[in-house]
Amino acid sequence: MSDEPETITVSTDADGVALVTLNRPERLNALRGRDIGALSQTYARLDADDDVRVVVLTGAGRAFCSGADLSRAGGAFQAPRQGAQYRSSPARPMAFQIRKPVVAAINGHAIGLGMTLALHCDIRFIADEAKWGVVQVRRGVVPDAVSHWTLVRSVGLAAAAEVLLSGALFRGPDALRLGVATRCLPFPQVLPQALDFARDMAVGAAPLSLAMSKQILWTAADGTLADVDRLESEAHQLLMGRPDALEGGAAAFEKRPPRWHGRVTRDWPEEGGFAAAPPDRMP
Repeated sequence: MSDEPETITVSTDADGVALVTLNRPERLNALRGRDIGALSQTYARLDADDDVRVVVLTGAGRAFCSGADLSRAGGAFQAPRQGAQYRSSPARPMAFQIRKPVVAAINGHAIGLGMTLALHCDIRFIADEAKWGVVQVRRGVVPDAVSHWTLVRSVGLAAAAEVLLSGALFRGPDALRLGVATRCLPFPQVLPQALDFARDMAVGAAPLSLAMSKQILWTAADGTLADVDRLESEAHQLLMGRPDALEGGAAAFEKRPPRWHGRVTRDWPEEGGFAAAPPDRMP
């Protein structure tokens, strides 16, 4: 057993919200390869846990994530071993590949890899005071973790070019201006509001509906009209008339919290459109 503290911690509340914390505050949550591997394993475990409905990702201390750990000179950007298969994103699965919504509570600085991992999340809240940027072109490499894909699909080519090609550092309000984040808040409010938002989703939305809607959303930005129509039609056929569809209407009519019955791991279709892109594969 190692005496090193856990660098990725997880706690789950009674509403089914899992709080995942990057936990190297003394290094501003800079990530090593082992930490990214632990984060990936955490995502895979949460995807398979039906007691978890929504995930919130944040950082311990005053930073979200300062990027790759550069404590060894050039260590993060060493040439790959000859013959080794190299992927720009060491995280597998990535946040957008799991069937639970992932909310990034960017409580402080998010630099380089720290920001590109935040771009994997479905929704982003950011602190007013946070510095953020995808700075890799200023480190002699290029933006990683499929950020040329996630950022363009989130904010469009022009705004993505401003972020990726400048390699500049921005402030929290710039994230709102560019569409990188949906809420910009004072530091003390970022995590509480992200958790409140996540709990409202976890309680009010059916888990299986959330999972299917998330997959359609990530397909929609670069899919065709026919792709989205097919997935929406398939989802309706899978969900309509099922207990959750009946419960959702009854709960709304009776003005009470819904009691959901569907479980993602049990009820996810094994064949067909939704199963064609499981969480361990790129969409």
